[in-house]
Amino acid sequence: MTENKPMGQSRTIQTKLVLPPDTNHLQTIFGGKVLAYIDEIAAITAMKHSKTAVVTASIDSVDFLSSARVGDVLELEAVVTSTGRTSMEVFVSVHSMNLLTGETKLTTESFLTMVAMDKNNKSTPVPGIYAETDEEKRLFETAPARRAHRKLRSEMKH
Repeated sequence: MTENKPMGQSRTIQTKLVLPPDTNHLQTIFGGKVLAYIDEIAAITAMKHSKTAVVTASIDSVDFLSSARVGDVLELEAVVTSTGRTSMEVFVSVHSMNLLTGETKLTTESFLTMVAMDKNNKSTPVPGIYAETDEEKRLFETAPARRAHRKLRSEMKH
């Protein structure tokens, strides 16, 4: 196993323009489109950390807090917040910005679990992480509670 890495090393930022085909009849972005963007940036972030291919194990939570409209820009930011032996929890925040008014708002927050895969499509160990900033420390310190919640959820009978 390699040395722990700073959380910030995995930080990834993407910018997307909300176009008419991305929206519903209210001219606000489809939630599914935002989910696709979140899944993509989470995968990139986890690959930066693990230096391997990854798969999405779960989308643990998604909170849609406000909508984005045609012409808005979405800025997605993601970081690895916790690691297991082969898994990585990734936090993604999405902000929308109206470029004409400058108004910015938090639109979505999400936690996903990604698993590192080797050349034979088997899960493979990942480096640990450590927090440096206050925000990173908050995300890192609250990760065990989210992991416990995931474990409880997985034990529930369907």
